Amino acid sequence: MTAVHLPDEAATLALAAKLARTAPDTAVVYLHGDLGSGKSTLARAWLRTLGVTGTVRSPTYTLVERYPQATGGEALHLDLYRIGASGELEYLGLDDSEAALWLVEWPDRGAGALPQADLHVHLAISGGGRAARLQPGTATGQAWLTRLADAGDLQRISEPNP
Repeated sequence: MTAVHLPDEAATLALAAKLARTAPDTAVVYLHGDLGSGKSTLARAWLRTLGVTGTVRSPTYTLVERYPQATGGEALHLDLYRIGASGELEYLGLDDSEAALWLVEWPDRGAGALPQADLHVHLAISGGGRAARLQPGTATGQAWLTRLADAGDLQRISEPNP
């Protein structure tokens, strides 16, 4: 597990960019945290790093937003806060999805109906900023965290150079 302090929004954006650049070709990421902890901000920055242009909507009411990636493939951004049971996911048409990236907010609400997470990102409000804990869910996720660490000191993420 890796822990990172994110003192401001710029640090959250930098973390998202670093995760996007080191990600495997296909990945499932569960975004954990209370309301306002930065899950949607992280997901939006991640999608932008992947070349998504135009409006990046929060899927709070639509539950899922689909984005074509500049490198090909599709990215899914799910927000499951409003579902009552994991069985409701069958109405979202995700069974046929061959998305290269799944970013899932509130994944506990879809337990048993979602693909296994390669990476768990736990976000929490911490002082004036955020704290992020990165935890692998699979061997792919562990290799990802190793690549992330090899790409540079994660502590520098908290002090990005704009």
